[in-house]
Amino acid sequence: MSAPASRERNALGGEAASPLGQYAWAMFDWANQPYFTIVASLIFAPYLATTFVGEASRGQTILSLAYGTVGLVAALASPVAGAIADASGARKPWMLALSVVFFLAACGHWFAVPGAEDRILPVMASFVVANIALEMTVVFNNAMLPTIAPASRLGTLSGIGYGIGYVGGLAALVLVLLAFSLPADGVLPWKPIFGLDPAAYEHVRIIPPLSVVWYAVFVAPLFLFTPDVPAIRTTIGKAVREGAARLLATGRKLNRYGNVARFLIARMIFTEGLNAIFVFGPVYAAGLFGWKASTLNIFGLVVLVFWALGAFVGGILDDRLGAKPTLYLAVGALIAGALLGVSLDRDAVFFFIPAQAVDAARPLASPPEWLYLLAGVVMGLGAGPAQSATRSLMGRLAPAEMMTEFYGLYALSGKAASWVLPLVIAGLTSLTGSLRASFVAILCALVIGLVALVPVRVERASAA
Repeated sequence: MSAPASRERNALGGEAASPLGQYAWAMFDWANQPYFTIVASLIFAPYLATTFVGEASRGQTILSLAYGTVGLVAALASPVAGAIADASGARKPWMLALSVVFFLAACGHWFAVPGAEDRILPVMASFVVANIALEMTVVFNNAMLPTIAPASRLGTLSGIGYGIGYVGGLAALVLVLLAFSLPADGVLPWKPIFGLDPAAYEHVRIIPPLSVVWYAVFVAPLFLFTPDVPAIRTTIGKAVREGAARLLATGRKLNRYGNVARFLIARMIFTEGLNAIFVFGPVYAAGLFGWKASTLNIFGLVVLVFWALGAFVGGILDDRLGAKPTLYLAVGALIAGALLGVSLDRDAVFFFIPAQAVDAARPLASPPEWLYLLAGVVMGLGAGPAQSATRSLMGRLAPAEMMTEFYGLYALSGKAASWVLPLVIAGLTSLTGSLRASFVAILCALVIGLVALVPVRVERASAA
């Protein structure tokens, strides 16, 4: 009887995970995306800012402070956590601990009863803690990629992860609309499931607890089937000290990793443009075309579909063309979509060509709106591969011995300047009085980020 064939080698030279282990890793994106999409973005966060707090401008201020806190803490903690994980070896114990924190904090969102003034601070604290814990868990999951996948499949597996994540967010959004939102609004002829009371907004408050149940179910395969790197026998205190010392040492000698630093800077710039597109894009549409929530939901669903498609296709292109050419195509698509969006007006397309005017009573019935929907499709197609190819390229550039630490720096590069572009957009809008200022700033960020990517070499750095 012949011996079983040896398993493929991973991108770092060790043994790759089985196909089951690799796809179980990819299910992490499916598990976390409903919270990011529905709770932190589309449905629950607006509820916090308006109905729960009670006064829209005050709610917006409180929610902005919450997001600012999340970004700042995650930016500071991500590289530290990565360095600690490199010092302690295994990633999954840290992911499990953070997942428990996320689970408990997100369940606290249920207590966001409208008008409960004394609950604003604890509920917003739970929102901040849940988002930080989930963001930190993403750092450790990203760092597992090169340890489980062969070098030839880094891009494909990264793209699959992002792609099924977007599909998961889309599926969860449809379920929420059919089970809670549309029945509560009387659009569908049945009541919200579980007998929830729309008057107390239970159909909205239940979404975060259900999102963590979804997370627990679909993250389980990762813990069961995806192999981890061996743990290094050490105490938590020693791991913290060694991890922090390693991070400080990396910071002091970052000039020795100039190629990786150039990549992180480029990624920081074009990622800010990408993030701003999907924050200010709906705002631009609502202000320019008068789109209401239902039309914006349709727009969001369409964009998510093509975002998922782009992630799948981008993963294949990554392995065939390389991560850097794929990034060129992806950021180029983002630029093209943003340029198309900024060229539209209520009664004109491509800056000056007259067109049938927008009629607020008949949404999505005019050429400017059709073209804006097309712009969203193009940007969605670019967004997926921009994220997946960036993640896989990090796995090809970082020193093998410092992978999690560099994925912490990778996470930091996505958050370090997250406050800059919104301030620029606010200043430009104030000066010009035009919503187009947002897209002008976004285009500048995308173009500068693309140019900054040019000198990056696709080669693995050696630990200094």
